[in-house]
Amino acid sequence: MELLRSPAEMHRWRAGVRGSVGFVPTMGYLHEGHLSLVRLSRQRDEVTVASIFVNPMQFGPNEDFERYPRDEARDLALLEAEGVHAVYLPTAGAMYPPGFQTYVTVERLSQLLEGAARPGHFRGVATVVVKLFAAVQPHRAYFGKKDAQQLRIIRRMVKDLDLPIEIVAGETVREPDGLAMSSRNVYLSPEERAIAPLLYRGLCAAREAFAAGERDAERLRAAVREVVSQEPRIALEYVSLADDETLEEIEGRVERPALLSLAARIGSTRLIDNVELAP
Repeated sequence: MELLRSPAEMHRWRAGVRGSVGFVPTMGYLHEGHLSLVRLSRQRDEVTVASIFVNPMQFGPNEDFERYPRDEARDLALLEAEGVHAVYLPTAGAMYPPGFQTYVTVERLSQLLEGAARPGHFRGVATVVVKLFAAVQPHRAYFGKKDAQQLRIIRRMVKDLDLPIEIVAGETVREPDGLAMSSRNVYLSPEERAIAPLLYRGLCAAREAFAAGERDAERLRAAVREVVSQEPRIALEYVSLADDETLEEIEGRVERPALLSLAARIGSTRLIDNVELAP
């Protein structure tokens, strides 16, 4: 497994690669969700590349960049066990050298939901993903459905910029009690971890109501809130029921594919989750 730590090293390695290349970008501290994406690539592509880069550009001034969990040796062992061919581990200085001033913004999609809660976040995501794509030059790139808004922004960016890359979505991987796997779950205390599955239970309650015929958007949002509000230690930031493509909130009846999502704080930890609804 090759370890490549600068854009120049990545370019040199990539120039000698033949066959289809799959790419799994990560910020490290890998869990089964990341590894499921690696396995998708291993099934479909002749060569699989992963990246590990905690991107400072997508963190706000009061967010968790400094304490974001990191364990490079563990991550590399996991990737090697999965048969990854190369790992790209650029430094922040290599990605954003002195004088850097070029950014990528997906306008409307980046202003909603997580974009409203975390200004500038998706500019950082889109910019780093374009730079990673430029270095790795993949045929396919794999992203998890758990970060639903990110997935839609990357798809929009690839389409708008005519990038010859297929974006493949992997299903959200969950713990046995339903909590979506996330590197940030490590922040939860045992007591907080015990109540965190209520987020998914709330989404499931609304999904079940939808399956039973409920189509009123506000009643579906209320079904989520009713479950999650049972636990006062969970502070909901938002519950959204939005058009699956545009992420604009749906008012009235749900007559088209929709994304039901939420964000909440449990103690100092901010978690997101979602389910898709299809009429």
